[in-house]
Amino acid sequence: MILCTDVKGLRKLVKDTGKKGKTIGLVPTMGALHEGHISLITACSRENDLTIVSIFVNPVQFGPNEDFDQYPRDLSGDCQKAEAAGADIIFTPDAGSLYPGKDMTWVETTGDIVKVLCGRTRPIHFRGVTTIIAKLFNITMPDKAYFGQKDAQQVEVIRKMVNDLFFDVELHIMPIVREQDGLAKSSRNIYLNKEERQSALVLYKSLKCAQSLFLQGEKNLQTICSAVHDMIAAEPLGSIEYVEAYLLPGLIPANEEFNGRALVAVAVRFGTTRLIDNVILGE
Repeated sequence: MILCTDVKGLRKLVKDTGKKGKTIGLVPTMGALHEGHISLITACSRENDLTIVSIFVNPVQFGPNEDFDQYPRDLSGDCQKAEAAGADIIFTPDAGSLYPGKDMTWVETTGDIVKVLCGRTRPIHFRGVTTIIAKLFNITMPDKAYFGQKDAQQVEVIRKMVNDLFFDVELHIMPIVREQDGLAKSSRNIYLNKEERQSALVLYKSLKCAQSLFLQGEKNLQTICSAVHDMIAAEPLGSIEYVEAYLLPGLIPANEEFNGRALVAVAVRFGTTRLIDNVILGE
């Protein structure tokens, strides 16, 4: 396993791999690796000749009152986990190498897709996401890139960017990895105290309720969202930010009745910890 910290060094490794006709897979992460990340790295290693894992807590996707400084960091542990899962190169740049000057060039997806769900309360977040992903794509030139379905809006925004800017990369979206009791794996779960951790199980329970209603024939998304909202609202430690549903792909506002695929997504705070989760109906 190679630990690479600079753009030029990584580009040379990538060019040498390309010249040999080998395929390159990329797994972008912000570190604090858990089983969800490991599933991405494992799939990438299985399906590509060279697996690159980036570990970079991206400052430009955090708002001024968000948890950039407190975001969990464990580079040594992350490198061990990534190598064990099949990473060939771990890219750990500093912010100065990826954002070398005051005057930034941004890659920004516009429209309703970035104004709903998390974009409503995190107005600069997705501009930061698309900018760093575009940079990583340009540096690594991957054949395939791997993302988790838990960040459903991020997935749709990146998919749109790839299509609109003609990036020659195949996106692989991997299923949400959960604890045995259903809580979605997240780097922020460590912030939860014992009571909040137990309370947070309502997210999975409410989304299972949505799935059950759909399988029983309910096609009214407003009815489904109302059931999810009521279940979460009954949990006293949870503070709802949103419970919303959109058609896929593209996060299209839905009529009351729908056919095809729909995303039901939630964001809820437990104490100071903001958690997101989702389910896709009609998958």
